[in-house]
Amino acid sequence: MKTLNILVFLLIFNTFVLLGFLVSESKLTGQATYERITVNITRVIDGDTLVYEIGNITQHCRLLGINTPEKKNPGYEEATSYLKQYEGKQIEVEDRGKDKYQRTLAYIYFNNKLLNEEILKLGLATLYVYDKDENYNKLEKAEKQARKNEAGLWKKSENYGCIKLVELKWKENERCKNQEQLILNNNCREMNIILKDDANHIEKIQLNQGLFVQNFSCVWNDAGDSLFVRDDSGLLLFYRY
Repeated sequence: MKTLNILVFLLIFNTFVLLGFLVSESKLTGQATYERITVNITRVIDGDTLVYEIGNITQHCRLLGINTPEKKNPGYEEATSYLKQYEGKQIEVEDRGKDKYQRTLAYIYFNNKLLNEEILKLGLATLYVYDKDENYNKLEKAEKQARKNEAGLWKKSENYGCIKLVELKWKENERCKNQEQLILNNNCREMNIILKDDANHIEKIQLNQGLFVQNFSCVWNDAGDSLFVRDDSGLLLFYRY
């Protein structure tokens, strides 16, 4: 009986030691465990936004880590069409909270494949991250792969190389006082271009030959952002800080 009590004690003791190790390891890595729930996609709004049902509840969902083109912009139809193939199908949603519009921010999986990552690999989206998490490295790698392959949004324009970035001043002494400044140099002919940042602030401009200087207000993020310059045939310039 005494031996049995000792064995039981050792078993309980080892269990607590193991639990303590797992908790400590979780704290050290800083990674939390997120539950995936199975839902049915009822509607795709665009390349990074969808609607799903869980029980009798309808919820809007915004895919984390990516940004796809807005309506009437190059790449919008392709990104939306890709996500639409999952309408009516069951996916797994990893809920990471809500945005200011009360949409669920999530990583979504189909047959254990991270669709956020797949969309980046195909060049249907660009990387869009506020806070880096455990998925950041694979998302960054997926975007780099698409860029190397000139896939989707990364297809270079026939005029690629014509435009050089001279300077991008993103810091303002006073917030939203039109003190941000972009300076480009166009070494080719006059052309129509689209300027865009990570958050889809978009401006269409007729770019003359030579220097282009324009001030902006509350567009470029001090914590990091990207500059995309495109024309009708593809990417002219990309810069990220």
